[in-house]
Amino acid sequence: MKLIFTSYASSPDYNQPDLWLKRIEGYTGILENLGRTNTVIGIERINYKGECERNGVQYLFIRLNRKIVRFPFRMHGLIKKLKPDVVFINGFIFPLQIIQLRMTLGSSVKIIVLHRAEKPFNGIKRYLQKIADNAVDAYLFTALEFGSDWKRNINVKKIYEVIQASSNFRPMNKSAAREKTNVNGDPIFLWVGTLIPRKDPLTVVKAFLEFSVHQPMAKLYMIFQSATLLEEIELLLNKNQQYRDNIILVGSIPHDQLLYWYNSADFFISASHYEGSGVALSEAMSCGCIPITSDFISSKKMTGPGKCGLLFRTGDARDLLSALLTTKKMDKREEQEKVVHQFNKELSFEAIVSKINNVISSI
Repeated sequence: MKLIFTSYASSPDYNQPDLWLKRIEGYTGILENLGRTNTVIGIERINYKGECERNGVQYLFIRLNRKIVRFPFRMHGLIKKLKPDVVFINGFIFPLQIIQLRMTLGSSVKIIVLHRAEKPFNGIKRYLQKIADNAVDAYLFTALEFGSDWKRNINVKKIYEVIQASSNFRPMNKSAAREKTNVNGDPIFLWVGTLIPRKDPLTVVKAFLEFSVHQPMAKLYMIFQSATLLEEIELLLNKNQQYRDNIILVGSIPHDQLLYWYNSADFFISASHYEGSGVALSEAMSCGCIPITSDFISSKKMTGPGKCGLLFRTGDARDLLSALLTTKKMDKREEQEKVVHQFNKELSFEAIVSKINNVISSI
């Protein structure tokens, strides 16, 4: 079977295939695993034109003149020429293009849309998504619960539960990892994300400062890129001088180094209000890092819920504090084994590919 994966979004800041494929390796691992039993082609839109082969997947890079192309005749012509059995489209924010793709390919080719945390359109654009829904055979959502937001725009019976990203990281010896990161603390907590309101790092900092009163040896390391809320975090730390050293603001690090950070930590904290797939959570769990996460839809799906880790009410620092206090009585080794089992069973590339194959068979 020939499968094509593509998107109508472009990333013009990238002009080197190696760097781009490294950037999206949490996604390309799905293509590589599907490539073991299928012919898989990825059509990527960066500031580069050419092709390459990686781990059994053929990548075609097309440079389009504009970031958004409303009538991508050339791209659709290329897809038709490749004679796919199934085309996977990343995101459902380009319904006009999907309608055109169906018209180009005819009815025999299956079209599957991957939900990328988008919210459904309102107003006139909502009707365009309803029309495009007729062109789509299936949607892949991290959790069926997301469908409640989309029921006015699409046929939610077409939604299948499949996460759209995973991790190549694996557990390693904690002592060896900590030699790389030079972290210390008992226990060690990790937060990875961008310092923006949707990720809610302020709730994490407030709760952890309170937790430090009860567990003064505990340390929280925060790895981040965008620093929108950094000033507010610094103010909180300055007001709590006694425990400010319990929270270490690491800043940005190369993605491949996260392997050692996840394996250095005992616990991973996420306070996000909304995520599509939760890549950082998946990476942490792949290393056996015990998740403590807000109870938004995708995190509940990824952790069981209740099969591993702890959940707290989104945006509630007191409830997060309660979860942190629970860790004092936790058997960390036993819980880490549960986390790895949950990752392997539900979140690994192998698990995702098995589910995708089932979707293809059912449509």
